[in-house]
Amino acid sequence: MDFRLKVFYTVALRLNFTKAAQELYISQPAVSKHIQELEETYKIKLFERNGSKIALTPAGEILLKHTKNIFEIYRKIDFDMSSFINERKGLLRLGASTTISQYIISPVLARFHQKQKDIKVNLLNGNTEQIENALISKEIEIGIVEGQSKNQLIKYIPFLKDELVLVCNIKNPFVKQNEISLEDLKAMKFITRERGSGTLEVIEFALKQVNVKITDLQIEMQLGSTESIKSYLLNSDCFAFMSIHAVGKELKNNELIVLDVTNLSIERYFYIITLLGKSDSLSELFIQNMSSYYNLEL
Repeated sequence: MDFRLKVFYTVALRLNFTKAAQELYISQPAVSKHIQELEETYKIKLFERNGSKIALTPAGEILLKHTKNIFEIYRKIDFDMSSFINERKGLLRLGASTTISQYIISPVLARFHQKQKDIKVNLLNGNTEQIENALISKEIEIGIVEGQSKNQLIKYIPFLKDELVLVCNIKNPFVKQNEISLEDLKAMKFITRERGSGTLEVIEFALKQVNVKITDLQIEMQLGSTESIKSYLLNSDCFAFMSIHAVGKELKNNELIVLDVTNLSIERYFYIITLLGKSDSLSELFIQNMSSYYNLEL
């Protein structure tokens, strides 16, 4: 594999020479030298430089597209060849949306590593939209996401059922009510995830089915992670719809409580996602391990 292409690929993804140098464990002048050599080889600029900022040129965009395809082929070769001598080796790049990466995937990764010690796994975290974009741009091979939207370039495999529940601080005055009405929701102050979050998308869809718009709710703040929402709830009288998988510890410790909402049930599936029509042995191996861990037939 041409190391210069690896340097180019890293710079193209990070759009930062310093970060690329740190990631590749080489000096920044060495990164610049490799990029310069590539530009001399192809007799064209690959990056536009504007002060401290850089951007890909049209030629750079084309080279990035080909580089991704080359690395994908190398990755498949490494795994398939190692399988012949029963020493499965390779790199698997996964992406998981926030709730899944924090509360669902870790035990699966631990068991997979015990069985396949020579397979390196890189995990990218982000919201559902970011993970889907990373899959489409071939930065990852497999994603695990939540959400209602369906991209036509992606194959969605239902993976695990989840329920989103209304939670608040155990000391919240609303706790005294036996049940919350849909009208009550409009008087509450909510903390939600950011736009692009699969969780927010599912909540919007479920509320729409009972004629409640997300804009009907008083959104006090949007936060970028489940942990930050839980921390906010523990220090306020706000409410949030959250995955039951995410609040197990706080419910057990009597810090948060689930409130029932009349005529509202929010269920969803987590999905394993791959590019439509794309499959490789290493990805299939991981999906098999994941499904067997949760006793699923995928």
